[in-house]
Amino acid sequence: MGTNTLLGQALTLKNGSTIPNRFAKSALSETLGTVDLRVSKALPTLYQRWAKGGVGLSFTGNVMIDRRHLGEPNNVVLEDDRDMPMLKAWATAAKSNGGQVWMQLNHPGKQTPKMLNSDPMAPSAIAFHKSMQSFFGTPRAMTEDDILDAIQRFGKAAGLAKEAGFDGVQIHGAHGYLVSQFLSPHHNQRNDQWGGPLENRMRFVQEVYKSIRAATGDDFNIGIKMNSADFQRGGFNEEDAAIVAQTLAGLGINLIEVSGGTYETPAMAQGSDKHKKNLDKQAPVKESTRQREAYFLEFAEMLRTKVDVPLMVTGGFRSRAAMESALESGACDLVGLGRPLCVEPDLVNQILQGDDFTSVVRPIKTGVKMIDKMALMEVSWYERQLHRMGKGKEPHRQDQGFWSLLDVLWLMTYRGLFNRIGRLRAS
Repeated sequence: MGTNTLLGQALTLKNGSTIPNRFAKSALSETLGTVDLRVSKALPTLYQRWAKGGVGLSFTGNVMIDRRHLGEPNNVVLEDDRDMPMLKAWATAAKSNGGQVWMQLNHPGKQTPKMLNSDPMAPSAIAFHKSMQSFFGTPRAMTEDDILDAIQRFGKAAGLAKEAGFDGVQIHGAHGYLVSQFLSPHHNQRNDQWGGPLENRMRFVQEVYKSIRAATGDDFNIGIKMNSADFQRGGFNEEDAAIVAQTLAGLGINLIEVSGGTYETPAMAQGSDKHKKNLDKQAPVKESTRQREAYFLEFAEMLRTKVDVPLMVTGGFRSRAAMESALESGACDLVGLGRPLCVEPDLVNQILQGDDFTSVVRPIKTGVKMIDKMALMEVSWYERQLHRMGKGKEPHRQDQGFWSLLDVLWLMTYRGLFNRIGRLRAS
């Protein structure tokens, strides 16, 4: 197949940076940092595996900018150059087959587990839905100094990523983390310059972008992963998202990845139309929409009429036919893949060799309704497959849900305990 299809053709960004094909490994939280939150040897091993599999662009997952605020146990935190040799090894491994690698930078805000952070912060002191309160504490509202410190940390981390050889960075502005919280009128109920109308709510992401650009220069790649909507009543919606995208395009952002949902309404895991139906009583999903597979393709089509920035759509792609169709329609320029690459790391090479590929990925069901409604268990199961590849092993293709749940709960408890010990030793 090769370059005879759009999937195999290179994509050149406006700054001249070239991605060799249209496959992008979307950011996946690896939780492969050491107990003291540093880069482990498993990360270069994992990313070399994906490079060998043919991915044109890899995004790292959830590199945190502040060790006081973690999304999961064993995140990598980037605050200084102490890990520069390992960071360089990570970047080199990810680019070993000619592709690019961008580091995703993140701050969880209030979306930080209780076992890791007893003092979470967010734009406003708004608690999670009661079904999530056993996992996440009620945050305190950020002060002006907190906000300015976070903005500065994004810029510093990006400068270090560039020094290490990463081709770009991605701002995590989706899935209910801090940037997403600022954009959402549900989570951000401030009455100062950082809250209220959208003009103020998107000030934080604009300042983060400017901080990164100042630290890295005009030619460095900066992207954002942003929600098309939160799928939460009173939250961030598609109209807001289009305005934010246009604003960032005007500032010079290089790539926009479209996703959606939060941990409370995990559309990124289960599909946006399901949540739209629940919230707005819309009609069931059309068969034509199912065949297109990607959850957020219709939003991308609308966004394409408003911005000329390259677009990446992530969520739902399972077959070569749907991936080709999405590119040929002009709705997106890159196909974002997450879970399929967790269990089938060679799928890009398979498709580019002409295979009629369909992923084996399917929802994991535990039989426990509360757990099955949440994204956390499935996310953790897929993290286990990343850990296998980080050890040089092949991933499992699919496990039974309930046994996966038990294993994940044990693993999270074990790693949470040792992560706390590691943080105490490092402090």
